[in-house]
Amino acid sequence: MSSQPQKHVVFDVVGTCVSFDAYYARIDEVLGPKLRTHTITPQHFGFTWQTAAELEFTFLSISGSYKAYKEVMRGLFYRTLSLCGVADPRALATDAERDQCIEGYGALQLRPGCRETFRLLRDNGFTVWCFTTGDVQRVKGYFERASVDMPVDNFISCDSLGVAKPALPAYQAVWKRLGADDVKWFAAAHLWDVAAATKVGFRGAWSSVLEKEPCLDVFSDAKLDVVAGGLEEMAQQIVDKSR
Repeated sequence: MSSQPQKHVVFDVVGTCVSFDAYYARIDEVLGPKLRTHTITPQHFGFTWQTAAELEFTFLSISGSYKAYKEVMRGLFYRTLSLCGVADPRALATDAERDQCIEGYGALQLRPGCRETFRLLRDNGFTVWCFTTGDVQRVKGYFERASVDMPVDNFISCDSLGVAKPALPAYQAVWKRLGADDVKWFAAAHLWDVAAATKVGFRGAWSSVLEKEPCLDVFSDAKLDVVAGGLEEMAQQIVDKSR
């Protein structure tokens, strides 16, 4: 008798399971007063910096010159300050201050409800995976600090694949790692992430905890089986739609 297909949910980590609040708070602590003299808020600068890094990180990957995201962030710090309107960025901040801001990524915390989300899915027969960018041990630390069980073997990093999301080969590598006949969901708070995953066959689940607005006129080809508010609501819908 053949075995039953397994059920999986692959989660994006940073932005979805983990919020950026600690990163923005670190920028405020290190550079907040200096930024405000240029009418730049720490959160606005942090978002602009990380978005610029994500753009270049993705372009490098697409062009066959993959570089770890943290390295890209470090390299774009002064350029981002300049493009935010700081005439002399190296007079405003030092390399040491830049590195302190980047360390804020290591202090990120799980979103409320993440523990309960994983428990709900596991109690209903799902295996939970984390698909991320960056060093697995660092990302695993987010869960360890919150005492949330997440086996290291269930982490998959773009660094190990040598190709960044949202390039389809990144998702295809994860898809192929799971059983051919298994039930496979991709869950994220980035709509671009979910939309790309559905193109290789994942069922898509999106939570509004990060982006708030889905902007479906932009992501008009996204195949979403679940659109939810919080993570727990998203998990419950995944369970209900997998029965």
